Amino acid sequence: MNEPIVRSAFSLQGKTVLVTGASSGIGRQIAKSMADAGATVIASGRDQTRLSELLAELGGQPEHRIVAADLSMDEAIKNLVEQVGKIDGVVHSAGISALAPVRLASRAHVQSQLDINYTGPLLLTQQLLLRNAIATGGAIVFVSSISAHIGVQGVAAYGASKAALESMARVVALEVAKKKIRVNCLAPGLVETPMLAAARATTGGLDVTLAKYPLGVGQPEDVANAAIFLVSPASRWITGTTLVLDGGHTIG
Repeated sequence: MNEPIVRSAFSLQGKTVLVTGASSGIGRQIAKSMADAGATVIASGRDQTRLSELLAELGGQPEHRIVAADLSMDEAIKNLVEQVGKIDGVVHSAGISALAPVRLASRAHVQSQLDINYTGPLLLTQQLLLRNAIATGGAIVFVSSISAHIGVQGVAAYGASKAALESMARVVALEVAKKKIRVNCLAPGLVETPMLAAARATTGGLDVTLAKYPLGVGQPEDVANAAIFLVSPASRWITGTTLVLDGGHTIG
């Protein structure tokens, strides 16, 4: 008897959601899954061609839109917000990762990851809030990483940028609570994406690391499903927290 009520709590029907980093990997799947859950999707990323391909795949609602934007540029962020209009949620999935041991890390290496993984999401959130673009009762979701919680060799800058993201999210959660806007993070472990494929090619294999995942490596759909939950009414009493998605890796 309660099944329709439960199902509707996880529905995104009638909601408009902005997804950044939607031109590839996890962000792309989040955009597709959000659309499948009933949301009108505004997909943003740096690659116009891949965004156009995504838009063709979304199908269905003609309201789906794409906006190319480089979140390391202030003007691009402002332009994106101007085109977005009113939204019910935003999923910050844009991110980059570059390997380097601390002894070889340059300022450019560190700054580039901070710009995309932390500063960009912070300033985009700021602009959305300044323009009251996020509806009362809406949701903000940041895609973080388990690298913010555990030591992983070679990713000091990346892990630090994600840890900063989670710390910032807790502050924003308090600042927007009066508008019933929820702010949470997702911290995935290894997921089958082009970024993981690049890591395999760079390191020559990750067999030892992959063996430490009791439930195996994740799929983009696993992260997308969690993002749907955090944007949907089903999570209306959850804010300021981080959901770790790692197949049991960090409990070993």
